[in-house]
Amino acid sequence: MNIKKADKIPSIVVPRLSRYYRILFELDSSPLISSKVLSEHTGFTAAQIRRDLAYFGQFGSPGRGYNVEELKKTIKNILGLDRAWNVCVIGTGNLGMALLGYNGFKDQGFEVVAAFDSDPEKIGKTVNGIKILSISEMAKVVREKNIQIGLLTVPGRVAQQAAENAVNSGIKSIMNFAPVHLKLPENVKVRHIDMTVEIERLSFMISRE
Repeated sequence: MNIKKADKIPSIVVPRLSRYYRILFELDSSPLISSKVLSEHTGFTAAQIRRDLAYFGQFGSPGRGYNVEELKKTIKNILGLDRAWNVCVIGTGNLGMALLGYNGFKDQGFEVVAAFDSDPEKIGKTVNGIKILSISEMAKVVREKNIQIGLLTVPGRVAQQAAENAVNSGIKSIMNFAPVHLKLPENVKVRHIDMTVEIERLSFMISRE
């Protein structure tokens, strides 16, 4: 199937596609699946699911639904999961160590191939087969290992400098776990993951009940 390249796709569509993709594997017992069934398992309306997929082309057929294998392959291509991505962890505190120990990335094609820190007591240690290297080696290692994505898990006070070092080393995509907003060139893709904000959102929701 040829995937249509939509000019403007709402940012909220991408995480929904990820959800559809996982559900397709969880319900991998039938060759066909309807938007209604996807709706029942994702919480999104059937109409919303059809609109999301329509950004990328014509999928399925009325009355029959979607071919599961074809839809999985197509969404995998849309999400860029049809190729391997090399990832590094920048900062090996508690969160960085946890990410290094997490094996789920590999299942989706994300290979953690390096870790960096500035603490002499951590440099040289090996975690889950990954040797922690000095920040000063980042540019060389990023180039040698073709690292495209950096997981930034440093304290907020040094996050901006660490992110700039990563960008100067050749990393073009950063997932930022530090509780600060990074100011980086427009061509650098950044996702801010502030777990405290998410917990505060939950506390707000509970307090309103």
